[in-house]
Amino acid sequence: MFQSIIFDLDGTLIDSRAAILDAFGKALAARAMQPLIALSAVRIGPPLAETLRELTGSSDPALLDSLAEHFKAHYDSTGYQASEVFAGIPELLEALAATGARCFLATNKRYLPTCLILQHLRWQKYFEAVYALDRETPRLPDKTAMLAHLVAEQALDARNSIYVGDTPEDEAAADANGLPFAAVGWGYGSFPATGMRCLATPRELIAFLTQ
Repeated sequence: MFQSIIFDLDGTLIDSRAAILDAFGKALAARAMQPLIALSAVRIGPPLAETLRELTGSSDPALLDSLAEHFKAHYDSTGYQASEVFAGIPELLEALAATGARCFLATNKRYLPTCLILQHLRWQKYFEAVYALDRETPRLPDKTAMLAHLVAEQALDARNSIYVGDTPEDEAAADANGLPFAAVGWGYGSFPATGMRCLATPRELIAFLTQ
């Protein structure tokens, strides 16, 4: 059994797609802008600034900062509450808590709304610590650096720890840090090139993590 389990959030534990796309739509509307790509085609998971650049085709810091503030004003007030929990995840978290495993979150979502979501769902008790790119100063560049920081700060043994996520980017970040990786099949990513076996349900994930 793994002693430490690190989870991605969006696409792994919660379905935040509708809430995030709504906040992007409201941010663009506030600046009377139309997205370059359909909102329905937006990838869920990358950092906010990256997605705003993709939606606008702009690298203008002033514009991106303005859009980010509009996004945050909606998402951080009430928008985050529209996130939905994937079926079977509460049972997963309860099962892991019963084993005594140390659980952590490592997400590209900003730190503030991540904490708000945990409070809203009453999930704080399940996670020993939460890691996000903007939790650190200076901001961490990517998830690979975030996992490295988490492993070092928490003094984890990579051989007995695992990262659970839903995208090839999550897999790459785990590999770069020598962490085993568990791919879930109910999220936003796919693993066609890697041949990665995806766990189809949270029940399968429980069995895998506690074997």
